[in-house]
Amino acid sequence: MTLLDTISQPQDLRKLSLPQMDGLAAEIRSLLINTVAKNGGHLAPNLGVVELTLAIHRTFDSPRDKIVWDVGHQAYVHKILCGRRDKFHTLRQHGGISGFPKRSESEHDAFGVGHSSTSISAALGIALARDLSGRDNQVLAVIGDGSLTGGQAYEALNHAGHLGTRFTVIVNDNEMSIAKNVGAMAEYLAKIRSDPTYSRVKRDIDNALRRIPAIGDSVAKTLERAKDSLKFMLVPGMLFEELGFTYIGPIDGHNIAGLCEVLQATKTMNGPVLIHVITQKGKGYSPAECNADRFHGIGPFCVESGETLQCGNRPSYTSVFGDELIKLAADNPDIVAITAAMPEGTGLKKFAERYPKRFFDVGIAEQHAMTLAAGLAAAGKRPVVAVYSTFSQRAFDQIVHDICLQKLPVVICLDRAGIVGEDGATHQGVFDYAFLRSAPNLTMLAPKNETELRQMLAMALKHNGPCVIRYPRGCTLGIPFATESLPVSIGKAERIKLGSDLTLLAIGSAVEECVVASDLLASSGIRAGVVNARFVKPLDEEMIRSLSRETGVLVTVEDGCLAGGFGSAVAELLIDKQLKWVKLLRLGFPDEFIEHGTRAQLLKQYGLDGAAIAEKAASFFREYGAK
Repeated sequence: MTLLDTISQPQDLRKLSLPQMDGLAAEIRSLLINTVAKNGGHLAPNLGVVELTLAIHRTFDSPRDKIVWDVGHQAYVHKILCGRRDKFHTLRQHGGISGFPKRSESEHDAFGVGHSSTSISAALGIALARDLSGRDNQVLAVIGDGSLTGGQAYEALNHAGHLGTRFTVIVNDNEMSIAKNVGAMAEYLAKIRSDPTYSRVKRDIDNALRRIPAIGDSVAKTLERAKDSLKFMLVPGMLFEELGFTYIGPIDGHNIAGLCEVLQATKTMNGPVLIHVITQKGKGYSPAECNADRFHGIGPFCVESGETLQCGNRPSYTSVFGDELIKLAADNPDIVAITAAMPEGTGLKKFAERYPKRFFDVGIAEQHAMTLAAGLAAAGKRPVVAVYSTFSQRAFDQIVHDICLQKLPVVICLDRAGIVGEDGATHQGVFDYAFLRSAPNLTMLAPKNETELRQMLAMALKHNGPCVIRYPRGCTLGIPFATESLPVSIGKAERIKLGSDLTLLAIGSAVEECVVASDLLASSGIRAGVVNARFVKPLDEEMIRSLSRETGVLVTVEDGCLAGGFGSAVAELLIDKQLKWVKLLRLGFPDEFIEHGTRAQLLKQYGLDGAAIAEKAASFFREYGAK
C-alpha cells in the first residue's frame, strides 16, 4: 500500500509524520506527471505547489475552512487530496473531473475559477459573509505572483486592508505566470526574495522604531513620517503592510514543516495576513523545471523525454498568425504587438525575438493591454493585440470605450475562439461574436482556413478602424498558401458551393463542417449551397438577399453561442429588411456553459459536426422548405 492509498480526505494527512509527508509529495508528483502525460493539462504549476497544498490541508480543516485558488490551474493536488483521487485519471476528459476548481464537483471547492486575479476578491467576500453570519472558520486565498500583475488583485488588497477583515492571502511566488513575469511587481518580489536577511531586518527596525519616544504633537508627526520613510527604504515588504496586511515571508514553499508552522501561527492573527511563499514551477520533473512555460499547459507528452505527442505536420492557427505578423511587420515599422503574459501561447514569441522594441507583454492585464493599444493607435502606430477569446471578456469596456468609440485602428486577434475542448466552461471561446458585435465601428471576421487568416490579418492592418479576427485552437486544415481563395473585402462573403434547395451560411471553423454536410445532403437528394460569411459584422447584406431569393431556406452555423451570435445577426437582418418568406434555422451552442471534452466530442454532442448539421438541415428542409 502506498501513502497515497491512506488519504481519502484532507484530515488523513494529520496521521502522517513529516518524513511521510515528504514521501507522499513524491507519490503525488508521480501521479501528476503520468496523468497529465496522457490527458494533457497544467503540469508545471501543480508540480510547484505539492508541498504547499499538503501543508494547507494538514493545517486547515476543509471544507469548513475555505480555500480559494486563483485561476485554479494549480489545484490538481487539492483535488487529489479532497476525495477525487479515484477519478483523477478522468481529468479534463469528457464526463470526467474538471481541470479547475468547480463548486458543483466538490464541497471542498469553495469558489469556481478559471481566470486570473480573482481569488482575493472572492476570499474577502467569503470572509465577510462568515463575519456577518457569526462563524469563525478560516478563509484563504492562494494566488500566484503572476496573478498579482492583474489589477483586480490590487483592488481587493486595497479593500481588504481598509476593512481589516480576518483572512489569509498566500502568494505563491515562482517568478512566473505562464511565461516569465514582467513588470514592477515582479521586480519588487524579486528584491524581497533576494535578501535572506529580510525578516530579521524588518523585525529589528520595527523594534527600534517602537522605542522612539513621542515628544509633542508636531514632533510625533515628524517621527511617524520618519518611521514610514525608514521602513520603505529598508523593508520592501512594507508595501503589503501599508495596505493593512501583516506580511510574513519569504518562506520556503517546499519545506512542509516550515509551512505548517507558519500557517498554524496565522490562525490566531487578527486582520488580513499575507504569506509570501517561494516555490519552483515544475519541481520534481526535469523537463518541466527547464521549460516551465511550455509545461504550464501542455498536451499529451512522453514522460521519458518530455516531448509533446504531435498530431501531424500541420501548423497551428497560432503559429500561422505569428509568422504572418512577422512578415507584415517587416514592411511596416508602425506595427507593434501586445500580449497579456502569453507570448508563446498567442504565437508572439518569435515576434518578440525579432522586434523586441515593438513587442509589449503587459502581464495578466487584458484591460491595460487594450487601452495601451488604443494609446499606441492614437499616436499613429498599428497595434495588434493577441489574446485568448475567453480572456478578452475581461476587457470588454476598454474595447468599447477606448477603442471603438474613438474608431482607432487596433487589430484584436482572438486565439482559441469557439470550442477549446478539455479546458472546459471557463475557457470555451463561444461568447465573442455575441458580446463584441454590439460595439459600433467594429469590424469582426473569422477565417475558414489558414490562408484566409493571413489575408484577413493583412486587410485588418490596412483598415482605418478597429478589427477583431477570431480563429480556433489547434491545427489548421493544411491548405498550401499558393491555393488562394478570393481576396477578402470588408463585408463580403464567399460562395463555396451552389445549391437550389437550401443554403448553409457558415462562418469560421464551421465552414469546413458545412462542406461535409453539403456532400451528405446531396446523397439524400437535397442540393445545399455553402457560403462562407467571413464577416459577422458587417454582414454581406447583398449576398443574404440573393440567397433568400434563390432558396428561401437558410441554415446559419457558428462555433459560438446562439444567444446574440452570428445567427442572431442574420435573423435581425431578415427582420429589418422584411424578408418574411425566408425560413431560417440557426445552429450553434445553446444558452448554457459548455463543459470539457475534445472538440470532436463536443461538436457531435451539440449537433455541430458535419453529420449532425446535415441531419438537422434535412429535417428542417422537409418540414419548411420542400415545394
